[in-house]
Amino acid sequence: MGARLIAQPNSDVKGRFTLLSTLYQIVVKPHITAMAILKIARMGHPVLRAPASPVPDPTSPEIQRLVRDMVETMDDADGAGLAAPQVHVPLRLVIFHVPADRDEPDDGSEADDEDHSVPLTVLINPVIEPLTEEQDMGWEGCLSVPGLIGAVPRFTQIRYRGVSLGGEPIDRIAEGFHARVVQHECDHLDGILYPQRMTDMSLLMFREEMKYGAPGAAEDGDEMEEEGV
Repeated sequence: MGARLIAQPNSDVKGRFTLLSTLYQIVVKPHITAMAILKIARMGHPVLRAPASPVPDPTSPEIQRLVRDMVETMDDADGAGLAAPQVHVPLRLVIFHVPADRDEPDDGSEADDEDHSVPLTVLINPVIEPLTEEQDMGWEGCLSVPGLIGAVPRFTQIRYRGVSLGGEPIDRIAEGFHARVVQHECDHLDGILYPQRMTDMSLLMFREEMKYGAPGAAEDGDEMEEEGV
């Protein structure tokens, strides 16, 4: 668990990307300039089980259009992040943000006065490197696993690299919820959903049943904030 997420070269990727672009323009009519809310793939769909392909050209009009629609879809679903495979596009691209009210430390330490929020980020062809062996448990939800939440261990500090929508390099250190959401979204690019990261399946439950309190380990004093990725 927690290996680097490295995009593997694929000699057929340009042909697949051309086909994807053609299909995308057919589904999302090219003469319609307004953003669209895309259908979200749910757990069990093949697009969520296979590794995604690298994005050949982050600055292409098709990728620009895809990102606009993904942002609209994420906002409509009130999510913190979204990966391209979740909207049936098998490319290594994720978007995420960390609101100011979600940037408290995962380790239970007191929050400082510094603003750790992260604005909307488009991360293309990402690579993740854990900077510590330390992991924390936290509640996660997923737009592709509707209605459920689970307690998932994640590395507390990571470094991630990739490129932006404009093709500029991105190289950041992330901690807390920032690190959690990046790990969660990038897992989608390798065909992994958060239940596959869980170490205690008794901590998988319906979100609405949280009104009765957290089960298992969480009842023993391990406070875990619901992340709702």
